[in-house]
Amino acid sequence: MKVLVFVKATPNSEKGILPKPEALSKMFADMGKFNELLVRAGIMKEADGLKPSSAGKRLKFKKGKVSVIDGPFVETKELVAGYWVWNVKSMAEAVKWAKRCPNPMPGEEGVLELRPTYSAEEFEALVAGQSAKRRPARAKRKK
Repeated sequence: MKVLVFVKATPNSEKGILPKPEALSKMFADMGKFNELLVRAGIMKEADGLKPSSAGKRLKFKKGKVSVIDGPFVETKELVAGYWVWNVKSMAEAVKWAKRCPNPMPGEEGVLELRPTYSAEEFEALVAGQSAKRRPARAKRKK
C-alpha cells in the first residue's frame, strides 16, 4: 500500500526561519540516517521538503470557474512542509516507521500525518459502484 507521510508546517517553517546551525546539522544527519533505513527496507519511494507557502499558489474551483490565490496561506496547521512516499504492507507498519522518525521540526512540535492513497483498482471499484447506483433498474419483460 502506498502512504503519503506529510511533515506539517510550523509558524517558523512558514516564515523560512531555520533552526540554529547546530540543531539544523543534527536534524539533517538524523533524518539522513532515518531515510537510509527507509531506503534499505524498501519503504521510501520519494521524499522532499517544501518551500514556505509564500512561494505557492492555491487554486479554487467553484461553479465552473477557477481562481488562483497567491501564498502565503494563513492557517499554518493545515500546511505541509515536506513529504515522503512510502510503500508499506499496512498502516500499522507505516505508523511503526513514523514513530522512529526524528523530530522534523527541531525545537518545535513536529507533526507527521499519514495518508493512504487509493490504488487504481480501488478507484475503478468506486467508479463502477457509482455507475451501478446511477443505472435505473430494468423492467422485466413479459413472456
